[in-house]
Amino acid sequence: MEVVAQVKRIVSLLDKAVEPVYEGTAVTTAEVDLLVPLRYAEEPITASRLAELLSMTRAGVSKTLAKLERRGLITRTPSSSDRRAAVIAMTPSGCSVIDELFPRELAAHGALLAGLDRDRDRVLRALERLATAMEEQLDR
Repeated sequence: MEVVAQVKRIVSLLDKAVEPVYEGTAVTTAEVDLLVPLRYAEEPITASRLAELLSMTRAGVSKTLAKLERRGLITRTPSSSDRRAAVIAMTPSGCSVIDELFPRELAAHGALLAGLDRDRDRVLRALERLATAMEEQLDR
C-alpha cells in the first residue's frame, strides 16, 4: 500500500507541475503522451505498437488517435503490410504542437526534480526496479 500511495503521489505532483504548460492549449497531457513518440519515431508506427510502447490499451489509444485525427494533428493510412493496421503519422500542425509544448513540459519536470541532485541515480534505479517487478508480475 505504501508503495502505491507514493507512486500515486508522484503522478499527481507531475500532473500538477505541467498544468501551467497545458493551460489554454488545445491538447491534453494524455494526447501529448501519444504524440511525442510519433513525433520522434524513426520508422512508421501502428496504433497497436504505440499502445505497446506506452503500456496502454489498444482501445484507449484508438479513441485518442481518433480525436487527434479529427483535429488534424495526425493521419492514419492503411498499412501496406497488414490491411488490418493503420500507420500513424504526424501532420505539420501536430509537429508544431509537440515542438512548442514538449520542451516546456520537460523543463517543468526538470524544475520539479532539481532537488534530487546526487540521489537522482539511486532513485532512478529504484524506480526501474519497481517497474520491472510490476511487469514481471503482470506477465505471469
